[in-house]
Amino acid sequence: MFELNSSTVNSDNANLRDFLASYIKYWYLFVIGAFICLAAAFLYLRYKAIPQYQITSTVLIKDKDKGSTTNSEQSLGDLGLVKPSSNIEDQIGIITSSYFMEKVLEELALNVDYSVEGQVKDIAIYWKNLPFYILSTKETQPTSGLPLIITPIDSLSFNLKSTDASKEIQAGTYQFGDTIYTGKKNFQVIKNPYYTKEHIDVTPIQTNFINIEDIAMNYSGQLVVETVNKTGSLLVLSLLDAIPQRGKDVLQTLIELYAEESVKYQNQLAIGTIEIIDERLKLLTGEITSVENDVATYKQQNVLTNISSDAAIYLQSAQLANRQLEEYQTQIDILNSIESYLRQNGDERLVPSSLNIQDPTLSGLISQFNSKQLEKKTLMRTTPADNPLVVTLDRSLTDLRIDLLENLKNIKDGLFIAQKNVRANSYKAQAKIAKVPTAERALQTINRDQGIKQDLYLYLLQKREEEALSLEAPISNTRIIDPPKVGRFPVSPNKTSIYLGALIFGLFIPFSFVFAKEQLNNKISGISDIEKFTNAPLLGQISHNADRKNLIVHKNNTSAIAELFRLMRFNLSYLTMDKSNKVLLVTSSNAGEGKTFFTINFAASLALSGKKVVALSFDLRAPKLLQRLSLKEGIGITDYIIDQKWTSKDLLIKVPNYENLDVIGSGPIPADPGELMLYDRIGTLIDELKLNYDHIIIDSAPIGKVADAFAFVPNIDATVFILRQDFSFKKDVKILNEIYSKQKLKNVMVVLNDTEANSNYGYSNSYNN
Repeated sequence: MFELNSSTVNSDNANLRDFLASYIKYWYLFVIGAFICLAAAFLYLRYKAIPQYQITSTVLIKDKDKGSTTNSEQSLGDLGLVKPSSNIEDQIGIITSSYFMEKVLEELALNVDYSVEGQVKDIAIYWKNLPFYILSTKETQPTSGLPLIITPIDSLSFNLKSTDASKEIQAGTYQFGDTIYTGKKNFQVIKNPYYTKEHIDVTPIQTNFINIEDIAMNYSGQLVVETVNKTGSLLVLSLLDAIPQRGKDVLQTLIELYAEESVKYQNQLAIGTIEIIDERLKLLTGEITSVENDVATYKQQNVLTNISSDAAIYLQSAQLANRQLEEYQTQIDILNSIESYLRQNGDERLVPSSLNIQDPTLSGLISQFNSKQLEKKTLMRTTPADNPLVVTLDRSLTDLRIDLLENLKNIKDGLFIAQKNVRANSYKAQAKIAKVPTAERALQTINRDQGIKQDLYLYLLQKREEEALSLEAPISNTRIIDPPKVGRFPVSPNKTSIYLGALIFGLFIPFSFVFAKEQLNNKISGISDIEKFTNAPLLGQISHNADRKNLIVHKNNTSAIAELFRLMRFNLSYLTMDKSNKVLLVTSSNAGEGKTFFTINFAASLALSGKKVVALSFDLRAPKLLQRLSLKEGIGITDYIIDQKWTSKDLLIKVPNYENLDVIGSGPIPADPGELMLYDRIGTLIDELKLNYDHIIIDSAPIGKVADAFAFVPNIDATVFILRQDFSFKKDVKILNEIYSKQKLKNVMVVLNDTEANSNYGYSNSYNN
C-alpha cells in the first residue's frame, strides 16, 4: 500500500512539473503581458483616472408615530383618509430618487461643467471657486454639448466665445448679468458671490452645458443611504465626488431640501386636514341637532321623562294593586263565611266578628244579633219556647238576620267593584312595565347615536386645533447628527487594486493563450501525453539537438544529449533484465521522428561501452542511415536478400573512430520493398550477425505508414518506438498502445525525441569519464 501511494504522489508531482513546464517555456509572454498591463494601469492612473473622494453625513429621521406632537399624515390616517407610512426604507427611496437629486442640482446650478485646460487632460473646477457661474433654467438651458470659453476681464465684464462654430452664439465682450441668447435658448453669466479673491483670475474657463437629468441619475447611482442598525432611524449618507466641496454641498443641500420638502408636505397635509375637518364639523352639527330632536319627540310620544324612575313607579303601582286585591279577596271570603253562618236558621250560635272589615253598620247588626242571641239563650233556660218573650226575640232575631244578609250583600258588591277597579289599574301598570325594555332599547339606540356624533365632534375639534398648531410651528422630522465630511484621501481609483488587477490580467492573457494552444494542440507535448494514452514503458528521452549533428555520442562527450543516451543504455538493461536485448527494432509512426538519429547514437553509446554493435538500415523505401553517417552506399541488404552469393561480412561498413561499431546499408531501393521483407534471407542475416555482435539494431520503416516492421517479429528481442515532441500526433500514441497491448511487437519501449530535457544531465568538459 505504501509503494502504491508513493507512486501516486510521484505521478502527481510529475504531472505538476509537466504542467508548469508547459507554461514556463512561454515565460517571455507572461513578462510581456504583465509589463504591458502594468504600464497601461500606470498611464490610466496618471492621465485618465479621476480621483474620487467620499463624503459622508449622518442624519436622524424621527419616527412620526412616536413623537410627542401630532402630524398631518398621522391625523389623516386616524381619520381613515390615508395610511401613513413611517417605514425607513420608504424615506431612503425618497432621498435616493433621481427626481429629488435633480432638484438639488438645480438648486446648486450644477447643470454646467467648468474646467481649465491642462497639459494632458482638462481639470474640473467647482463654480464656487470661480469669479462667475452660469445661470439657466431647465427650460431655457441651451442644448447639451455647447462648448464655451469664458475669460474674465475685470469685476464687471468677461469675454465669451464658442469652440463650436455651428452654434448660433455671438462671441464678444459681455457684462456680468447680461442675457446671452443662442437660438431660442438663453442663459446668464452671473458674478459669483462666493468668490473672495481681491483680484479677478483671468484664466480662460471652459464650460459645457450638460443634461441635468443625466447628471442626476449619475449622482443618485453614487449616493448610498444605509441604516446604522435595523431597529433605529439613524441614516448614514455617503457620496463620491471628484471635487470634495461640490460633494459636500450636494449632500448638505440634499439633506436640507429633504427636510424642507418634509415640512412642506406636512403643511399641505395639515391644510387639507383642516379643510376636511371643517366640512365634517358642519355635517356633524346638523346631525347632532337632528338626533336631539329625535330624543325629545320619542319621549313626548311615549310619555317618558326618565325611564328608570318611571319603571320604578309602574312596578310600585302593580305591587300595591296586588296587595289590595288580596285584601279585598280576604274580606269577601270573610263575608261569605258570615253569610253562610247566618243562613243556617237552626243554629243558635253567635255570629263571629267581622275581623278586619271596617263597616260600622255590619258591626252594629252583628252586635245586636249576638246580644239577642244571648238574651234568648238565657231566657230559654227558664221560659218555654212559646213564651211571648221568646217569640218576640225569635222575631227580632229573624229580622236582624235578614238585615245582616242584606248588609253583607251590599258590602260584597262594593268589594267586587273595588276589586275590579284595582285589577284594571294593575293591568295598566303591568302593560307599562312590559313596554319599558322596548322603550329603553329604542332610547338607548338614539342616545348612542347621539353620543357617537358628539364624541366625533369633539375629536374633530381636537384634531383641528392640533393641525392649526402644527401650521403655526412646523417641525421637520429630519435632524443632522454629523454634517457632511470629506475623507482625507481619495477612495477611488484604488491604485493597489488596479495594479493587482492589471498584473493578474497581464498574466491571464498569455495563460489563456497557452491554455488554448495546449488544448487545441493535437501533438505530443511531453511525457505526460505518452503516459496518458499508453502503458508502454518509457526507455528515455532525447533532448533537442541544437548542434544539428547526426552523430552526437562519442568518447569524452559529456553533453546533456550524450548523457541521455547513456541513461537509455542503462534503462535498456534494466527493462530487459530477464529478457534478451540482442536484436533491437527501432521504428516510429511517421517519418521525421528521429528513429535513424536514435539508431546511430544509441548504437554508438553501446559501442563505447565495449559492446560489439551493428546497425542495419532496413528502411528499404527511404534509407538514410549511411547518408547521416556520411558513408557511401555499397553492397547492401537488398543485394543480400536477392543474391545469395553475398554474406553478412560483405555488407559490413566500419564507422570511423568507433572500434566496435559497424553498419550495413540498405542497398539499391527495390521495386516492391514489402514483398522483399517476406524473404527468409532476412532471418538468415540476423542469425549470422548474432554470432559476431552483442547488439543488432534495426532501423526499420515507420510502422504508421507501412507494415514492414512486423516482418521482424520472429527475429527481434525488443522494440523501441520513437515519438517526437511537438511533431508526433497524439493519435500515434494510440497506435503504439494498440501494438503494446496486443503484443504485435516484442517488448515495446518508448523514446521521446526532441524534448527540453534538463541540461543538468551533462557535466563540465573538464570532467573525464
